[in-house]
Parts: sequence; structure tokens; C-alpha cells
Amino acid sequence: MYPLAQILHTKGYYLTGSDNNETATLQAVRDMGIPVTLGQKAENIEGADLIVFSAAIMEDNPELIAAREAEKRGVRLAERAELLGLVTEQFEKAFCVSGTHGKTTTTSMLMMILMAANVDPSAVIGGKLRAIDGSGRAGKSEYMVCEACEFKDTFLHLSPNISVILNIDRDHMDYFKTMDNLKLSFEKFCGLTTDLIIANGDDENVRDVLNNCKSKAKFITFGESHTNDFYADYIQQLSDFHWQFSLMHKGTELCRLDIHVPGRHNIYNAVAAAAAAYSAGITVEAIRRGLDDFKGAMRRFEKLAEIDGVTFVDDYGHHPAEIAATLKTAKSMSFKRVWCVHQPFTYSRTATLLDEFAEALSIADKVVLTEIMGSREKNTYNIYSKDLAAKIDGCVWFPTFEEVAKYVTDNVEAGDLVITTSCGDVYKVADMMIDIMKNKEKK
Repeated sequence: MYPLAQILHTKGYYLTGSDNNETATLQAVRDMGIPVTLGQKAENIEGADLIVFSAAIMEDNPELIAAREAEKRGVRLAERAELLGLVTEQFEKAFCVSGTHGKTTTTSMLMMILMAANVDPSAVIGGKLRAIDGSGRAGKSEYMVCEACEFKDTFLHLSPNISVILNIDRDHMDYFKTMDNLKLSFEKFCGLTTDLIIANGDDENVRDVLNNCKSKAKFITFGESHTNDFYADYIQQLSDFHWQFSLMHKGTELCRLDIHVPGRHNIYNAVAAAAAAYSAGITVEAIRRGLDDFKGAMRRFEKLAEIDGVTFVDDYGHHPAEIAATLKTAKSMSFKRVWCVHQPFTYSRTATLLDEFAEALSIADKVVLTEIMGSREKNTYNIYSKDLAAKIDGCVWFPTFEEVAKYVTDNVEAGDLVITTSCGDVYKVADMMIDIMKNKEKK
């Protein structure tokens, strides 16, 4: 909701809102001068001409109940994805980046490239990008970049001119039930694309979608294999946060690129972003400068602090494949031990992927869990963090953030890396740990 609020506020619309949790994002909305109420109440929607809600809002939410009554009286009601879809219709070059993993990083990379090309793009990003001081931007050109999330088929409201499919992995199975249903949704998404589909040619599920979709758009591939249209070659890791490689197009080197984010997987996010930009007519020089300037999106392996030899990093990873990529990256670095402080997000995902979470988290040397953040769900799965902890050697869990922060700070040593992972509010634990360590340092 935040980037849409940024764009609409910039365009002069009067906005109000509500939330159920104090967060940095909520404060950023208030800092724009937008009135926000903490807690949902029916009276909060009074006087609205348009009421927009996210897919995370449950049907028994008092504001949504009141909004549905208001809709009967002629007030417009729209889910967030519908509003985003209406926004994408206004652009002739709308890049919609989809996939189970890597959407925010790839969208941010593409945004940096377009800004380097001086085309004044608009954007809706799932995370904050320091270069635009937020997750949304209202540009004045025909270019727009946005994330296309498959959750509850929200990306089927979009109007993409150019689509990117990074990967398709087992997620949101509480909604899709089967991989066939998930792939069918991606086929429909391809069918909405008017001009070009840029797809991961190394991902079997993506290849299935390309083979079955009936889109009139052209498609090209990217990936690791040299059989793809775009791929990386002559890869060098110059430091923990610096990779260099050649961007190849059908066997020909287009340019040498530098990226300053950790993890080999980010090379292929960069290749996807570069392929999208190049195919839309953006120059190689703009691609090179944009990626060189990209230092990562916030909450994507974001380094927060280094205190008494202990490094603190925060990451948005909440699916086993994402967590595994993050922890493998961390283990490849020069740290003594890697701690993972993980907040399981949603009961359905935790229950469905319990063994996969245990395997991914076990990559870390030390694992500490918070309670599960249910978000939009109720615990009808009878699943708890202790069930996940029981599957991970040496794992501990605590019911409160304060207990987690105390345990970690009591036991870390110089040379350790502590990573908080989740798309919930586990970053608060990171803040607590940093404050504790700073206080220890003063003493």
C-alpha cells in the first residue's frame, strides 16, 4: 500500500489510512502528512470516495465490513491490486516483474537502470530503495516499474507491456493448492502481456508456463545456461559485496558489469533487469551505470551495524528458498559464525513447508526463532515455532522479541554475523539487539 500512497499523494489526492502495528513504514506515511489511525474502526472510512484494501485484510475486519456497506450506497471499493492495475494502464512501457523470489531486488535494479537513462520512471516496489527515498515514485514519462505478486492472483489485475518471470516455486499453497494451479496463474499473467516476456530459461516451471501460455507477446530468456538469450559469463567475486561479470547476449559480450550486493543469485537478478532494459531500448552505458550505483534495497541483506566485532544484517527472506540463498551467501563470507534470527510468517506457509524451512535454516550455525506471525491468518493449522525448532539442531525459540534479543546478545562473539529474516516485523529484534550492544559498548 505504501508506494501507491506515495504516488497518489504526489499526484494530489487526499489520503487517509489505518494500520494495526507501529512500523517504520507507518511513520513514513505520517511524515508525508497523511493521517493514519492505529487500529481498524468502521468510522475511519467515513467520507471516503474510494476505499482501497489489501489482500492481507480479513473479511471480519470492521473497516472492510463498513466499506462493503458503503459500496452498496455507491462508494467505490477496490482491492490494492485493482488500483495498481489501473495505475499500470496509464503507461506505455509498464515493466511488471514477477516470480516467487527476487522481485524487489530485480525491480530495484531495473529502476536504477531507468533512472541512469534519465527517462523519469514511476515505480511501485515491494521494498524501500534509498535512491528514491521509499518504495514508490511518480515520474512523468511512459516508463513504469512494478512488482507483480502472484499471491491470490493479484498480478492478474495488471496491464504489463513487458513482463519478467524470475522463477516459479512452491509458495502460497494455501491459495493455489497445487503447482499446476500456480503455473496456470503465471500462464494467465503472460497472456496479459502485450509486448515482451523475459523469462528464466533455466527454471523448469517457467519453461512449462512458456510452453503452455497463449500470449501474443514475444519472449526471450535469461539465466545461467549459455543457451539463454541473455546470460552472465566470466564471473568474478572481488569481495563479499562486489561481483563482476560480462553481460552476454546470444554469445556476444554487451558489456562488463559490476554489482555491489552479496550472493551469486543476485547476478541473475541483474541479468534479468539488464535484459528487460536492453530489450526496451535502454543503452548499455545506462545499464552499466545503473547497476554500479545499486547498493541493494532495504531489508535485502541490508547491513545495519557492526558493534564490538559483531555484524548485524536484516533480510526480507520468508520462503525456504530465499532463506537458503541468504544463508549460503552469509556462510561464503569471512565470518566466524552465522546466526539466523527468524520469524516464521503465516501459519499456512510454516505448516506446508515445515521440513523445507528446517533444512534452509540449518545452514546457519545458530538459529533462534520468534513466535509465528500469523498476519492475515488464524492458527487453524495447530502449528507453533516449537515444532520448527524441534527439527533444527541446537535451535531455540522465545515468545517475546525482548527474550530473543537478550539471548543473542548474551551469546554472540566478535567475528559473528547475525541475520534477522522474515517479511514480518523481526527487524524490531535487530533494533533491540543493536541498542543492547551499543549500551554494552559504552560500559
